[in-house]
Amino acid sequence: MKKLSLTIMLVIILPITIFSQTSKYENDVKSIESIMKALTEVISGSGDQTRNWERFKYLFTDDAKLIPTQREEDGKVTYAYWTPAQYEEMFIKNRSGQDFYEQELFRITEAYGNIAHCFSTYSVRLEKDGPISRRGINSIQLLKDNNRWYIMNVFWSNETIDEPLPDKYLE
Repeated sequence: MKKLSLTIMLVIILPITIFSQTSKYENDVKSIESIMKALTEVISGSGDQTRNWERFKYLFTDDAKLIPTQREEDGKVTYAYWTPAQYEEMFIKNRSGQDFYEQELFRITEAYGNIAHCFSTYSVRLEKDGPISRRGINSIQLLKDNNRWYIMNVFWSNETIDEPLPDKYLE
């Protein structure tokens, strides 16, 4: 009888738990606007604030990639790529205890059917109302499936002295 009661409770509670975890962030993925806003919100905050990594991972497909690029002093372009879980590890290792505030400055969105691309200009501040420490562009690919949006890839490049952001991406 105890096993039957436990089984019945699991059958009832498990779907409720899964649904509540899923629905907790469903507003973040209802539109392109909401998923872009959620992405910026979840990585931004004060150094003493723990980021909501569950919310962060909910925004992405299981095989999503985050791909930063940079130009080395010798001119060679390099890149890395991380899964959302690896990005979390990198963020905690390299930015723990530091303020980090990203803000979207401008965006061009192209969408067709179940795909979308956002070319999103950003700035980063290392204090809430401090000076901009860097700017760049995120190239974000999105997928719509099951009435929600997912981030497939975030591919970005920081502005440099030799490659300033064009005015058309700052309007």
